[in-house]
Amino acid sequence: MGLIADVFDAQRLETLGGPIAIGHNRYSTTGMSVIENAQPFSVVYAHGSLAVAHNGNLVNAVEVRHDLQSKGAIFQTTSDTEVIVHLISWARQRKFVDGVTHALSTVRGAFSALLTNGEELVAARDSYAFRPLCCGRLDDAYVFASESCAFDIIDAEFEREVEPGEVIVVGRDGLRSSFPFEKTRLAHCIFEFIYFCRPDSFAFGQQVNTVRERLGKELARESPADVDVVIAVPDSANPAAVGYASELGKPFELGLIRNHYIGRTFIEPEASIRDFGVKVKYNPVRDALRGKRVAVVDDSIVRGTTSRKIVTMLRKAGAAEVHFRVSSPPYKHPCYYGIDVATHGELAAAPKTVEAMREYIGVDSLRYLSVDAMIRATGKTVDQFCLGCFTDEYPTSVPDSSEEVAAKGCADEPRTAIP
Repeated sequence: MGLIADVFDAQRLETLGGPIAIGHNRYSTTGMSVIENAQPFSVVYAHGSLAVAHNGNLVNAVEVRHDLQSKGAIFQTTSDTEVIVHLISWARQRKFVDGVTHALSTVRGAFSALLTNGEELVAARDSYAFRPLCCGRLDDAYVFASESCAFDIIDAEFEREVEPGEVIVVGRDGLRSSFPFEKTRLAHCIFEFIYFCRPDSFAFGQQVNTVRERLGKELARESPADVDVVIAVPDSANPAAVGYASELGKPFELGLIRNHYIGRTFIEPEASIRDFGVKVKYNPVRDALRGKRVAVVDDSIVRGTTSRKIVTMLRKAGAAEVHFRVSSPPYKHPCYYGIDVATHGELAAAPKTVEAMREYIGVDSLRYLSVDAMIRATGKTVDQFCLGCFTDEYPTSVPDSSEEVAAKGCADEPRTAIP
């Protein structure tokens, strides 16, 4: 438990020798933040050893888990990823990759996964390609990561994204690829472009920073503001704010400074931690704000906690007017594929009109980006994305409301770099 740099010191890293490794930095979407849910999961079963790291959520995890338990399976965690481990263990196939393929064909939803038996490394991505997964080279070794920026850190070369529905096996004889899963439409998570990915990453065929700047420019065309200065809610909204200011012809200022020793408050598991985190995460630059009409650009409003507190900060710092601009549509519906929003009750915009949201966060005006403009900014077509969190239209069947609470007990999403 804890930050990677604190847990994996030089002494521990020296003990981790070997030709294959998978690593996992767990973001607890719904499964509890406890050591039992830490990944990679590593087990010994009838055919040897197995380790798995999984990015995404499985929408039928509860159903599969109950079926396995009825047959005698004993689960050790509350993570949906554990059903993959049991399915591989129960598979009749002798070859490791065949067991993996069988297991991943049984589950539904989002998976960008890495698995190893100590002899081979398997990288697999669901046919919808909800979550990113990249392939690179480091000298004569293959490496995989959730985001391409991870390769820069270790001086690896980005080669390509793992294709939708692709299974890659790396072993002693090199790399081989197959496409064993049923073909589906694409359903890239558009929230990766809006918030999740780092701007220096390459995802879904594009540089994330470029897409975010275009989101800001589209927002300025749709919802200009008569202001003196444009600021961002750092850091994920920085590119959109730059695009917004550029399109308006207004100065962009650093009106809020982020404390980088505080993590993403949006993904903290407890509301009390999120609330406190906002207070210490941001601080206003008073000279940039005092007496000015300010346009604040944020990438999204999910729970609303951060937005309300930021607006209070800006007014206390002397902002004459505060106009909030959001580079995505209202986030009104749960995500079932790997973002920590499992119920409608967690979403500030779900029961509110835009005017009610304006009053809720306490700004002079509030405008969101339209769905059409958001898609234009990506340079792609609407049928290539999952927009469920904005439109309530999902590419797969999803749990009904009675299952939402149960689903909170078995899901997770990592951000992971795997040399």
